[in-house]
Amino acid sequence: MLNTESSKQALKRLCRKHIVVNLQQLSNTLNTSSRMSIFRRLQMIGYCSSFTHKGAYYTLSNIPQFDDRGLWFFQGIGFSRSNTLKATVIKLAESSEAGYTHREMEMILHIRVHNTLLILVRKNLIGRKRIDKQFVYCSANPQTADRQVSKRSEQVPLESDSGTTVSEGMIIEVLLEVIRAGKVLISPVIVKKRLLARQITVNITHVEQVYKQYGFDTEKKNSLSAS
Repeated sequence: MLNTESSKQALKRLCRKHIVVNLQQLSNTLNTSSRMSIFRRLQMIGYCSSFTHKGAYYTLSNIPQFDDRGLWFFQGIGFSRSNTLKATVIKLAESSEAGYTHREMEMILHIRVHNTLLILVRKNLIGRKRIDKQFVYCSANPQTADRQVSKRSEQVPLESDSGTTVSEGMIIEVLLEVIRAGKVLISPVIVKKRLLARQITVNITHVEQVYKQYGFDTEKKNSLSAS
């Protein structure tokens, strides 16, 4: 196995080149099959393990550029400031303004969370409320959960300015496009075009109403144009 200083330099070169690596790559780089030795070396320079893919991927702690939710994705591999999937779900449920549905959680985390949600609810680590025929996952604290439920109740159902109701499915599709855009707030016009490209018919006023309801600033300019 490489000595301490050589290990540090080798790990830094490896992660600069590949950004995210697996255990086999680490083993080859450090010239050892000992998991204990590998993680001892990683701890010396600081590292993060993925909350997706059963924690099978690693990167140096100074590499992830976490978003406002404390999440960072690289080629479909997710990392979190909270480290594990369970801790990440708890953080999301606690910090959410109006809780999250199962579908919304999966959209945000890019991973199946059904079993994780059930486990956390059974252990009273997060709360669960039924609103409009669906479960909303929220804080385990009753007072915080009540505020989240109250806010959620204001959002469902969502009625557009034209007087027609925006379906829950359409709300999810619009929010999904916003999430996919990352840190850039794309305009409702672009959202409509992207949905039409996926053969999902939507009225621009519906998209604008979803933006308004969720507090997105539709007047804010960004680097993407409607053209």
